[in-house]
Amino acid sequence: MNLLVPSATGDGGFVGPTINEFFPEVIAFAGTPFEINRVILIRFFAIIVLMLVFWIGTRRMKVVPTRWQSIAEMGLDFTRVNIAEDLLGEKDGKRFLPLITTVFFMVLFMNLTGIIPFLNLAGTSVIGVPLVLAIIAYCSFIYAGINRNGGRFFKNALFPPGVPKVLYIVVTPIEFISTFVIRPVTLTLRLMMNMVVGHLLLVLFFLATQFFFFEATGGFKLFGVGTIAFGLAFTLFEVLIAVLQAYVFAILTTVYIQLALLDEH
Repeated sequence: MNLLVPSATGDGGFVGPTINEFFPEVIAFAGTPFEINRVILIRFFAIIVLMLVFWIGTRRMKVVPTRWQSIAEMGLDFTRVNIAEDLLGEKDGKRFLPLITTVFFMVLFMNLTGIIPFLNLAGTSVIGVPLVLAIIAYCSFIYAGINRNGGRFFKNALFPPGVPKVLYIVVTPIEFISTFVIRPVTLTLRLMMNMVVGHLLLVLFFLATQFFFFEATGGFKLFGVGTIAFGLAFTLFEVLIAVLQAYVFAILTTVYIQLALLDEH
C-alpha cells in the first residue's frame, strides 16, 4: 500500500486499511488472462531479485568462496541439511532438494516484499501464489507416494493397516478429507492469511501515525509516537514471520513427501 494515501476523511475521521488493498487496479492487459497489477509487479520483482542473488552467488564458483558465493551456499546448505536430508534422508533428500529449495526461497523472497518501502505488500498475500505452491506440494506428495508404493499408496492412505474393517466406514472418509483435501487447503490459507494480517497491521500502525501527526489536534498528536514505535517493532516481527512461514511451508511440503514415501502411513 502507498503510505501517502490520505488516512482521514474530509471531516477529520480516521480511515483504516481495508481488504481492497489486495485488489489494486489493473496496470496492463486489462480484460485478458495476463492482467498485470501492482501485486503481479511485486511478484516479478521478488523473482528477479531471487534469480539475481543466486546467479551472482553461483556464476563463478571458487574453492575459496566469495562473499556472494558464501551467502548462496549457506542458503542452499540450510535447506539441504535442515529440511531435505533431515526429514527424507540423503538419497530422497537429494531427489526432492530442488523442489524444497525453490519453495523455501520463493516464499521467503515474496514474503519479504511486505516490509520493503514502496512495495509494502507480500507477493504471497493474494491467493494465487500460495495456491499454486500448495498444488505443487500436493502433486509432489501424490507422485512420491505412487512412485514408491504404486497402488498401495492410496490403499494405505485410505485404509490404514491394523484398523478393524468395520471402522473403515468412519476412518476412510476422515483419512480422505484430512490427507487429500485439508492438506493443500491449509497450506494455502496458512501462508496467505499470515501475510494478509501482517500487511493490515503494518498499514494500520503507519496510517494511524500519519493521522495522529498530521490530522489530530492537541495532545492527541502524542499518540503518533506510540503508533510509530509499534509499527517499527512490528516491522521487525514481520521479518521473523516471513522467514518462519517460508520455513513452515517448506517443512510441511517435505513432511508430506516423507509420509508418502513410507510403506505404511
